[in-house]
Amino acid sequence: MRIDFTSSQRTSLGVEWELELVDLQTRQLTGVSNAVLEAISPEGDGEHPKAKHELLQSCVEVITGICQTVEQAKADLAATVAEVSAAAAKFDAGLMCSGTHPTTDWATQEVTDNPRYLQLIERNQWMARQLQIFGVHVHCGIRAPEKAIPIVNALLGYLPHFLSLSASSPYWIGSDTGLASYRSKIFEALPTAGLPYQLSGWDEFERYMDLLVATRAIESIREVWWDIRPHPNFGTVELRICDGLPSLDEIGCVAALAQCLVERFDRQLDDGYTLPVPRPWLVRENKWRAARYGLDAEIVVDNTGRLQPVTEAVTNLVEDLLPTARRLECADELETIPRLIERGASYQRQRAMAAAHDGALEPVVDQLLAEMQDGLKL
Repeated sequence: MRIDFTSSQRTSLGVEWELELVDLQTRQLTGVSNAVLEAISPEGDGEHPKAKHELLQSCVEVITGICQTVEQAKADLAATVAEVSAAAAKFDAGLMCSGTHPTTDWATQEVTDNPRYLQLIERNQWMARQLQIFGVHVHCGIRAPEKAIPIVNALLGYLPHFLSLSASSPYWIGSDTGLASYRSKIFEALPTAGLPYQLSGWDEFERYMDLLVATRAIESIREVWWDIRPHPNFGTVELRICDGLPSLDEIGCVAALAQCLVERFDRQLDDGYTLPVPRPWLVRENKWRAARYGLDAEIVVDNTGRLQPVTEAVTNLVEDLLPTARRLECADELETIPRLIERGASYQRQRAMAAAHDGALEPVVDQLLAEMQDGLKL
């Protein structure tokens, strides 16, 4: 199977943000996405260029166009979120984003009436029905298809950095799971989700996709939901590892980190460097540590088993990437990351709010709604 790749001229940026629709009276998820999208669509038919249906009727995904800077991406998202928020208010609903909703039971949620989603449910049954989870996906443009797989492989070494910063799903149906990111463990239960296979290059990627289609494991490559994957149509590498982020401030942090890493790897390939390929056992172990402990994780940094606090690894990476960030005009967003670490990732803020209210989770929902509306002011 030949898979054409739409190369980008530079490390462009696109962001997808999955938003929860929340009933402001009950604080539970509410399935009003059809009504919301009809209200903001130009033709009244639910079709909007930058707001989309998702698997569940309690979710709307907002997407950017092709952006050159993080600032442009944030402004693009903000404009669409304002539209969605105003429409949701008419149905007494608010917007928030977290990897999981703290209390809503997935069994109460309605699936969007779309052939693609219905087929997903039919194939995967409860594994798909339980996908009451929400994330942020960051697309970074790359300049040639032969760079895609080396960059995906190299980015796996930084997977715990992204997951620990974004972890926002400690609760599941009213219980504390003990994890910082329960979402990441739910999603990887699907047969074509989770960690990508470390392939040798674009040719092997094409052969593997051909095999999956030929064996009816998938119908198209859109059904391969790896934590990090090449996106041929967009000409990007897509980081799907992040939990849902409650605020544009946090979106800026992870988008800047992603864009700078991809830009650095792209340039290193131009200069003839061979990018690092971390050992599969190390990648798997570090993903687990980030999902379990979040910013309190100690990650394995080399094949000798040397450990390093993930906060130290992230802070060092920020300093290392600052020259790249200045070229890409995202130094402000990148330099915000240490302040985010000091403030605490969303899972930490959620647990602190629950502890301050004797374990009650309604105040956690209120906090997430406020963070979406007002930002963190980092």
